[in-house]
Amino acid sequence: MDGMMESGLERKFCRLDDSMVALGEDCRIEGYASLFGAEDQAGDIVANGAYAASLKRMAAEGRRVKMLWQHDPAQPIGIWEEVCEDARGLWVRGRLLDSVARAREAVALIGAGAIDGLSIGYRTLRAEKTAQGRRLLTELDLWEVSLVTFPMLREARVASKGDDPGDRVLRDVAAALDAARHEMADSFRGRPGSNERGER
Repeated sequence: MDGMMESGLERKFCRLDDSMVALGEDCRIEGYASLFGAEDQAGDIVANGAYAASLKRMAAEGRRVKMLWQHDPAQPIGIWEEVCEDARGLWVRGRLLDSVARAREAVALIGAGAIDGLSIGYRTLRAEKTAQGRRLLTELDLWEVSLVTFPMLREARVASKGDDPGDRVLRDVAAALDAARHEMADSFRGRPGSNERGER
């Protein structure tokens, strides 16, 4: 289970239902990139307020969270215009840039249901173990939010207008891969010397 980027960032995936994330006709996208209290398949849980300090630092420094394609720093595809926490999780709003070829491809793929995930790239600054042995992430240094193919957190996916039931085949494949990922994560956690760094 490779949850680390070359830069040392961890990744946390989120698949959202249709009512939570929407792609508008003007290439605008909004919704939740991370949900508080939701356990992912690696057994990690993000605590309420985990992003607050990072967002405050970025604002003070005049920096923005990057919008990337599949966590590739060489492929920015848009701009996150608003990133904030609320009671439910990390909410993002931005737009895909239609002047960027990959962004235009992303719009087509989301519309077809082939791409439906959001994922954050971050570094863990503080974490603790729960009574159940899960990793509770209490402070994260947020770097980017990507559009991705297979989110690890089942509750989070991007929704486009006019979702087609015919896209269920792709979602069934994603579910099967998610299940396999879960088994791999369980087996990885049980290995001696595992570093607990999981794909998010």
